[in-house]
Amino acid sequence: MQDETGKQSSSLKIAGKLQDYKQLIKFNLSFMVVFSAVISYLLAPRVTQYDWKAIMLLFAGGMLATGSANAINQVVEKDTDAMMKRTSSRPVAAGRMSVTEGWIFSLVTGAGGVLILWHFNFLTAALAAFSLFLYAFIYTPLKKVHSISVLVGAVPGALPCLIGWAAGNDDLSAGGWALFALQFFWQFPHFWAIAWIAHRDYTKAGFKLLPSDAGPTKYSAIQAIIYSLLLLPVGILPYVFGISGLVSLAVVTLANLLMIWQCVRLYREMAVEAARRVMFSSYFYLPIVLLAMLMDKINT
Repeated sequence: MQDETGKQSSSLKIAGKLQDYKQLIKFNLSFMVVFSAVISYLLAPRVTQYDWKAIMLLFAGGMLATGSANAINQVVEKDTDAMMKRTSSRPVAAGRMSVTEGWIFSLVTGAGGVLILWHFNFLTAALAAFSLFLYAFIYTPLKKVHSISVLVGAVPGALPCLIGWAAGNDDLSAGGWALFALQFFWQFPHFWAIAWIAHRDYTKAGFKLLPSDAGPTKYSAIQAIIYSLLLLPVGILPYVFGISGLVSLAVVTLANLLMIWQCVRLYREMAVEAARRVMFSSYFYLPIVLLAMLMDKINT
């Protein structure tokens, strides 16, 4: 009876530890990031068929590198995470995981991810290493200094598109930059909507993330509209550079118009509920747009 109880206790501890690691790498966020890298890889002209070994390697390497950046973020921000309701249960902030364990995990996964991505080429690995460094060591501390951190953070946020493209095409040609630009500008209304909703928590922790120092203001809403408007010309680039066809162009344009409309509603209503609509719209935006381009890919 005691043996059985001991086994159950041990199983619960293992399950709890795995759940902590899942939280540490921000699994859902990491999955979305790696999803864009895999789709960008498949959109590269040189990739003419589904190589599942390559796809799995890209996915594994991307998850490890992205997870490492997210883990470092949580180790560095453990004190501020503990102050905010939405992040106080994270493993390092809650004290379930030591800072040393967090750093060891981050270093091992980061190095492992970059080495796996080197399987494709040096460029892919170098971009992943640069993205990890920029997110963990530049963007993370900058969040408490100035709202320009959102601009800086948008670079590693969009680099997965270039990483995937480089893995499939061995270069940084125009098509890869078009995908990078699309994900880069998408992040501003997406992230500002989150910052709008969590403004009180972020302010308490000392984060400066909205474009206006006064917080959720008309100015912040206008900035969200401007960046969503920039998605319209950027959304044409995959068609211009021959990545995908007219059908996906129509889908991307419609998705962009819907994003603009939600940002306009935020400006008109100035309410958390309106910001929540922008946030949820942005969650659907990327998979719809990327999958539309993949299904309408032009094979040269």
